Amino acid sequence: MAYHHYTLILLLAVQLENGHATGSRCKIRKFPHGFMFGTATSSYQIEGAWNVDGKTENIWDRLTHTRQYLVRDQSSGDTTDNSYYLYKRDVEMLRELGVDFYRFSISWTRILPTSFPDKINKAGVAYYNNLINELLKHNIKPVVTIFHWDLPQKLQDLGGWANPYIVDWYADYARTLFKLFGDRVKYWVTINEPHQVCYFAYGDKILAPALDIKGVAEYLCAKNVLLAHATAYHIYDKEFRPKQKGIVFISLSAQWYEPLYKNQSKAAFDANQFEWEQYSHPIFSKTGDFPPAMKKRIAERSAEQGFPRSRLPEFTPQEIQFIRGSSDFFGLNHYLTNYVSRNKSVYGYYESPSFNDDLGVFFHVLPEWTIGQSNFTKFVPWGFYKLLTYIRKEYGNPTVFITENGFSTYGGRIDNDRVLYYTEYLSAMLDAMEEGSDVQAYTAWSLMDNFEWTYGYTEKFGVYEVDFSTPERKRTPRKSAYVLREIFQTHLLNRCYIPDMKVPMAIT
Repeated sequence: MAYHHYTLILLLAVQLENGHATGSRCKIRKFPHGFMFGTATSSYQIEGAWNVDGKTENIWDRLTHTRQYLVRDQSSGDTTDNSYYLYKRDVEMLRELGVDFYRFSISWTRILPTSFPDKINKAGVAYYNNLINELLKHNIKPVVTIFHWDLPQKLQDLGGWANPYIVDWYADYARTLFKLFGDRVKYWVTINEPHQVCYFAYGDKILAPALDIKGVAEYLCAKNVLLAHATAYHIYDKEFRPKQKGIVFISLSAQWYEPLYKNQSKAAFDANQFEWEQYSHPIFSKTGDFPPAMKKRIAERSAEQGFPRSRLPEFTPQEIQFIRGSSDFFGLNHYLTNYVSRNKSVYGYYESPSFNDDLGVFFHVLPEWTIGQSNFTKFVPWGFYKLLTYIRKEYGNPTVFITENGFSTYGGRIDNDRVLYYTEYLSAMLDAMEEGSDVQAYTAWSLMDNFEWTYGYTEKFGVYEVDFSTPERKRTPRKSAYVLREIFQTHLLNRCYIPDMKVPMAIT
């Protein structure tokens, strides 16, 4: 059966609105013993309190205050979910869901207002101590992301991730967090989605700082991000792991790229190499370094464009060994799949030089992959299965920690499209696990509606709806929250489960 036909048939067969479902879909599937479930957020997206209690300016504060036109609804994260003050309600929601862990990030400028460890902000430390202790009091494991896109503006003024000194600046910050919170935090994510950090923010203007220096800045950033991650990993390994006994890993955004036609396998291979293996290959492959196909293409394009050397900076042999193996888990954020093709018309189609010109492919999606009103995420569960299978085979079956997976809507509590997305993606994940993929944790993005970067508040990923029009930012569970609670608490996947939303969510 063709993959897109599978998706269409599934949508026709499953009528979540009225509870009708047919076929083997209703067979209950079991998650292995010890498998962990959680939800996630990030500091800038939920905390608010952008300039109180000693916190200083980060790149998102600067962008939303000075270049509002880059945000779809001209909004900001100045207040957002106000979790700086409402964190106890957040933990209460986690308890209602029955999660094993909560993934959240720490704001660099809330801890280090000068960007450096010469001054540590006591109020910021107190906030995160309170949150961590509240989680642990209720047997919820904190999974802490050290850097989730909110770089101090002062460091950006010095070049940010394009300045090689950021390796030391980030390492100092990471060491500070290990010292402050490592006695209780046993799961550390070094950097969230380096591809987005470098490509969307340095090579384009989709994310802060929106430099849009194509074909150069994103590659300088990529090298420094990988070195910074590896430096933090080795600091923890040598200085903190013997006593704290925690886990340190990077979280990579990896979408799946499938050839549109059988003769387009090379185009899809290149797309996967450029889009996410640029960061996984240096860490998880046997040889390390950037992917060979990527190095070759960028070197060739650079020479054709008159550059004296490749725009992709080289690692030294020592740096290759330093980065290789520097992650305890394969942290994985996944949302969608694209078909890929390449023909002669792609040459000259993209701005040159640029990342897209270096890669040189066209991306395609099918109409039936769109479910619901939003066009933000696509429904292609088989791509998730293929991605997990590829990771197992390509990298020797590393332990995978799904750090994000989720679906966007335009709002509403009866979010059947999100329910369909979650249950089918979890089923695809179980398919891969039954074939041997070592997936040990799954994180739903996100706990609640929040500031969705340059989409502002127009896209809703939360399993809890947030009323941003009220000072108390009332949080209300959606249908997906009821469904996820059933999965999290029973460790069973029943894709035909219909929750009774007349019964209030309660802590069990």
